[in-house]
Amino acid sequence: MLAFDFGLKRIGVALGERRLGIAHPLQTIAAEDNARRFDAIAALIEEWRPVLVVVGLPRHLDGAEHELAARCRRFARQLEGRFRLHAVLVDERLSSAAAGESLAQAGVRGRKQKPVLDQAAAQHILQQFFDSGGEALPPDETH
Repeated sequence: MLAFDFGLKRIGVALGERRLGIAHPLQTIAAEDNARRFDAIAALIEEWRPVLVVVGLPRHLDGAEHELAARCRRFARQLEGRFRLHAVLVDERLSSAAAGESLAQAGVRGRKQKPVLDQAAAQHILQQFFDSGGEALPPDETH
């Protein structure tokens, strides 16, 4: 499985095995234009051949959707359309904060976090999906 932490400037990518329930950071796609982003994603899908993809859906602490939520839903639909894979949305509340904390505990602090923070956040999103038993957001919240 692949997971994506969508952002306007960067997309973090994580890889995981559903049977083991373990997620790993994979890479950060730093391209801002869609053509280069989707070329990079296509290469990852070709290499890893996921059965489904997980996309983080940003929310505020109070549960209200973040301004980027609509863009994340669109990104998930684009993944489904382009690659014929089912995309699952997962609440990504606090994933970046958790990723930053995990990196700090691993000795990666300050500016050194920037190149890997998004992929670590994608790892947390995918791990949350695994830890929840593979549960996604209810269908009425995925479109």
